[in-house]
Amino acid sequence: SRAQGCLQWLPQALRAPIRFFPVLSAMWRLVRAGAARLAAAGAPAAPLGGHGGWYEWCSQSPPVHWAEGCLTAVQASAGLPWWAAIACGAALLRTAVTLPLAAHQCRLLAQLENLQPEIKNLAERLRYEVSVRGKQLGWSEKVARFHYKKSLRRIITELYIRDNCHPFKATLLVWVQVPMWICVSLALRNCSVGATGSEVQEQFSAGGALWFTDLTAPDSTWILPVSLGLVNLLIVEISAAQKMKVSRFQKIITNFFRVVSVVMIPVAATVPSSMALYWLCSSFVGLSHNLLLRSPAFRRLCWIPRTKSETDTPYRDILSTLATRYSFKK
Repeated sequence: SRAQGCLQWLPQALRAPIRFFPVLSAMWRLVRAGAARLAAAGAPAAPLGGHGGWYEWCSQSPPVHWAEGCLTAVQASAGLPWWAAIACGAALLRTAVTLPLAAHQCRLLAQLENLQPEIKNLAERLRYEVSVRGKQLGWSEKVARFHYKKSLRRIITELYIRDNCHPFKATLLVWVQVPMWICVSLALRNCSVGATGSEVQEQFSAGGALWFTDLTAPDSTWILPVSLGLVNLLIVEISAAQKMKVSRFQKIITNFFRVVSVVMIPVAATVPSSMALYWLCSSFVGLSHNLLLRSPAFRRLCWIPRTKSETDTPYRDILSTLATRYSFKK
């Protein structure tokens, strides 16, 4: 039954990404063109291992080189300055790759939320049946509790398979987004330090704008790092504002991401401006997608079922919750 559930879930999981196959195919062609351009420019091809440790191994890995080729191809084909190419690349990746996965995640979470009343009713019925059965067979309280938990886990698993909404599937977004973010960040770092060739490094040194004209140097004004921290904190607070009942574990997770958002400020101030710019653009696009996925109309467009916690005025409710939470009035 588990195998059948996986086979039934597969078409639904691929339904959203299939629509972006033309975009992904175009991105792959850009990667190949960029890799060829880097090879023609004489970019060094360092081995995957070596004396540099795991960081150097990661920075010279094939996925990072693919990201370098994609960035170079996008910039060359579009004729954009490097700061605009980085911003557009971040928006393209977040929209073509992570937005469909985020919509799929919201669909799974909505299905799980709609399952809770049925799980609650089945749990109450199972508790009564186990109690009656335990009295007939003379079970102790410990044995009855064991059979109750075992049967409840089996029932919940069957419901997950029936509706194709196992919670682990909702983590697909993280397994894709985090490696992609790391690969692009390392690719920009290689371009900034000259690991992809002196020609690309020279373009980066003059490819900035406004106060960050040199993309190979850190932002001495701290405008990019502080903006990054504020955007990430806003994402965390908006996500926390959507939760009606918050468990102790959820509070710990929320506080952890708040700390990470603050710690990223000094980190972004020590890396090349190209990386800080990419992080800021990626977070800003992620914030936009987060707000977009709150829209009831967009949720119906993505086949996200309506839930009890969903409202018709999500943005007004978010503003009201944030104003109440951080109001200085007593």
